This record gives sequence, structure tokens and C-alpha cells, in this order.
Amino acid sequence: MPNTNSTPKRPAPARRIATVEEYYFSRKLREIAQLRAAGADIVSLGIGGPDLPPAPEVIAALTADAARPDAHGYQSYVGLPELRAAFADWYGRHYGVALDPATEIQPLIGSKEGILHITLAFVNPGDGVLVPNPGYPTYTSVSRLAEARIINYDLDEAHGWQPRFEQLEQMDLSGVKLMWVNYPNMPTGAPASAELFERLVEFGHRHGIVIVNDNPYSFILHSRQLSLLATPGAADIAIEMNSLSKSHNMPGWRIGMVAANRDFIQWILRVKSNIDSGQFRPMMKAAVEALRLPDEWYTRVNAVYARRRRIAEQIATALGCTFDPRQGGLFLWARIPERCPSAAELADRVLYDANVFITPGFIFGSRGERHIRISLCATEENMHEALRRIQTLTLNNDNK
Repeated sequence: MPNTNSTPKRPAPARRIATVEEYYFSRKLREIAQLRAAGADIVSLGIGGPDLPPAPEVIAALTADAARPDAHGYQSYVGLPELRAAFADWYGRHYGVALDPATEIQPLIGSKEGILHITLAFVNPGDGVLVPNPGYPTYTSVSRLAEARIINYDLDEAHGWQPRFEQLEQMDLSGVKLMWVNYPNMPTGAPASAELFERLVEFGHRHGIVIVNDNPYSFILHSRQLSLLATPGAADIAIEMNSLSKSHNMPGWRIGMVAANRDFIQWILRVKSNIDSGQFRPMMKAAVEALRLPDEWYTRVNAVYARRRRIAEQIATALGCTFDPRQGGLFLWARIPERCPSAAELADRVLYDANVFITPGFIFGSRGERHIRISLCATEENMHEALRRIQTLTLNNDNK
């Protein structure tokens, strides 16, 4: 007979769960959904999820292949050969990088997932990972889940939001396996440069550190498309991720890629093939069409973002913020005025008093604490409405 008087044992999560929190936007979007359910009309300028549709020929390719009876089975872990070839051609045309589509490109179910695959392929528990501050929060959270030793390196406006290599050289780099970089940069909008990439490749070679550039923003309000892989010597030490989420208005499609030398790709595939089962064939067929779009596609999309960017600058100015007008990308990164206690306080006040959601910079690290990020992924009508509300809010403040 079982002992019914004993206290039942409660399951406990893995220790790694204690090292991370629910993603900020997951929590905040749930709160915004509750506000909307209660009747609040929230204008969201928080997340960088393009609101524009993909090109018509991309959607046509998806629907045409989805109508085929043979399109719905499991697909190869390495993706369709024509998708890898299209990625290789895209990199050749726009970045000047020659890649072997059979051995140097791996399609991904989004580059966010690729951060996990790369980390698990290269990092043992206790290994060091260099993570930018400010930077994409997933670099930190995935490193924690992998039980890595996180080493933050600071970015600041005075140095163009680029790594300070003299500071890096003074760090204890023993056991460091990866360095995450993100140029063009998010959240700051700082552009890439050939000189920066040359220094990163040299640094990686000298210390035996794999440099991983996360490169989804180069087509959005940036005049040049640069790749870390175009740098002499990069093939032996560098990895680059890219995505169709921002450049082709396909965030929900989860179409990304990683490019590197043959060995690196094979190591990443060992991880990836044990985690997912490939992508939906019609989406891969459609992605091939997206990668073939002419330059006019990017020009039209950027014309929309340029108009929205001007409104975002007016919003930042209405909040008393300052910003670098040379930045690019899907966001406006702005420094809050000294009178504001914190970016979190300002963002909450704008949300609760003006019903406008903007992102406080602290979520990207301590170096973002005095900044906000305004997304360009909203219609001009909604952005003008956000501006009107914020101007009224600021006016009321000034009259107190």
C-alpha cells in the first residue's frame, strides 16, 4: 500500500531557469494587451516588427507552393538547395562576399534561434562570452542558459557605439570563446565600417575568439551594406547571421541564415539538427523570391521608413531627448533629458498618461539606462497620433 501520509515532492525547475527572466517584450506586450482589453487605445512604438507586407511576388510564391499536395512534409535540415543558392547570390550582389551555398550557408528558423545554436556549438559551461553593453538581450540570456561566463564590454556614444579595443585588451580574456557584435548596431543605430570589421578580425585571430556579427539591419536606412565576412582573414574566425525579418518585412516567417566556414557550419548543424526539423517548404520557396528582389524594393521600403523617422525625431524632441541624426535602422535611439529620473520612469509615464508604448533603454544593459528607443514600425498616422499625445502630455507638464 502506498504511504498516503507522506508529503508529496514538488517538481523543481533546472537551476538555469533562475539565471534568466521572461523576455521584457513578452511581459510588456501582455500588459499592453490587458490595457487594451480595458479600453485603452495604445499606440505601440516599442517592438521592431515591420508592419509592412512582403512583396506581392513573395506572397504569391508562398501561396502557389502551399497549394501543392507534396509541399507539406518534413524538409531537409540544411534547407532547400535553391534557398542556400539564393542567399549566396544575395551576399555576392549586396555584400561582395563569395559563399559556397553547399558548405558555408545554413538557413535558420530566425536569427534569434541561431544565437542559441551558435552558443551551444562553441561554448562549454564556464567559457567566456563577450557581450556588448548596450546590446540585444538574447546574447546575455542564451549565454546564461548555456552556463557561460558573461563578460560585458561597454559601448558609448563618445566612441561611436563601437568597442573600445584598448579596454578589451585590458580584460582577462582567458577562456573566452565568442564575441557578439551587431553592426549596423541595435539599439543605437550606429553604422558598420570596414575599419571596425578589420580590427575585430585581427582581435579575434590574436586571441582565438570567434567573432559573431548579427547583421539584420544593414538594408534599413543605411547607405552601404557591409559584411564582416568581406574582411580579409575573416573566414577562419568569423560568423555572420542575417535575416529577412527586417529587410523584407517577414518577421513572422522566421527566415534567417548563418554564414561561416565549412567547419563552423557543420558544428552549428550538429546542434540545429537536434533541435528543429527544418522550415516549411512554401516559405523557403517564397524566401528565394524575396532574395531576388531588385534594388527598387529596398528603395521603396526605405522611403517609408525615412518619413516615419522624421516623425520619430519630432517625438524624441517633444520628450526633451537628444539623438544622433546619422543613425540608421528600424529605431530612433535617443538620450533622455537630465530632469528625468530614468528611462523606465519616462517610458511608463508615456505609456500610462499618453497611451504610447516606447522602449526604455535599460533592457539593453546598464549603458542604455539613460536612453529610449522609438520603433519606426507603425503607420505614419499612428506615429502622428503618438506625437500629438506626447506634445499634449509635455505641454501639461510645462504648465505645472
